[in-house]
Amino acid sequence: MSIKLGIGLAVWPFAENEPEQFFDYLTRAEAAGVDSLWLSERLTSPAPMLEPMTALAMAAARTRTMKFGMSVMVLPARNPVILARVIATADFLCGGRMLPAFGLGLEDPREQEAAGIPRAERAGRVDEAVRLMRRLWSEDEVTHHGRYYQVSGATVRPRPKQREMPVWFGGRTDPALRRVGTIGDGWLASAVTPEEVAEAIPRIQAHATAAGRSIDADHYGVIIPYWITSESANEAALARVAPGMRRLRPDTDPATYAAVGDAARCRDVVRRFIEAGASKFVMRPVCPPDEIVTQLDRLAEDVLPAFHKAPAGAMR
Repeated sequence: MSIKLGIGLAVWPFAENEPEQFFDYLTRAEAAGVDSLWLSERLTSPAPMLEPMTALAMAAARTRTMKFGMSVMVLPARNPVILARVIATADFLCGGRMLPAFGLGLEDPREQEAAGIPRAERAGRVDEAVRLMRRLWSEDEVTHHGRYYQVSGATVRPRPKQREMPVWFGGRTDPALRRVGTIGDGWLASAVTPEEVAEAIPRIQAHATAAGRSIDADHYGVIIPYWITSESANEAALARVAPGMRRLRPDTDPATYAAVGDAARCRDVVRRFIEAGASKFVMRPVCPPDEIVTQLDRLAEDVLPAFHKAPAGAMR
């Protein structure tokens, strides 16, 4: 099993009018051996957030080895034909480094209103969109007349560099796990405990088996909030970030899934997820913005060497 650690960004952590700080951060991360970059998507966030595909395409042009994904993209808000072309173009130009990951979007009326898609249609649109995009990435001419999307004689060229574009999904509900098993290539979970990962993986595998498919054992990932502190500051750091994480997952103690504390604790959290069956990790900093670069350096020095036994490779 190949263990790989990438980094994820939600809100913009740099100076508001300094985009080069983002690219400098990427250069530093790639030089340190960080496997991949993942960007979140929120349609109505008051905080500054990059549009993931635009930013990932720009990032791909500034790097040579890092992989890129969304954590996760709100697929119901996207036209699948246009998105298939955008992803194919980015993957073609960057040499096969794109890792698309999709979800339904937040359970927030404002997000759903902004997407312009009724809540009841989200799941059906995601399932149909992914099947359509797969055809567009592999077939010469696609005609599709489905419930939500109508396409006659569509062609996407150039095709993605990756012959079989991997599609990952987020979510932790049973419908989300069923979607991974029936049409996905991997699972990228957020705000989950190691125990929940250990319980979810067999459920995904069961759904895949029922659909006559299989999910690679190496294709289970987790987004881990992290902030590497001194041992004496462990509890204070966790107390500072816990309220924000509880808004996302009010029923779960952040200490059960966040890597907030000294480096030994952070390594231990990753190891517990590995024991649960995960092997791909998106380390998302939850530190104060002025520590973002320092935290990247600490991750590279104190955590990555324990898991990156080989040169950085694809999260596949």
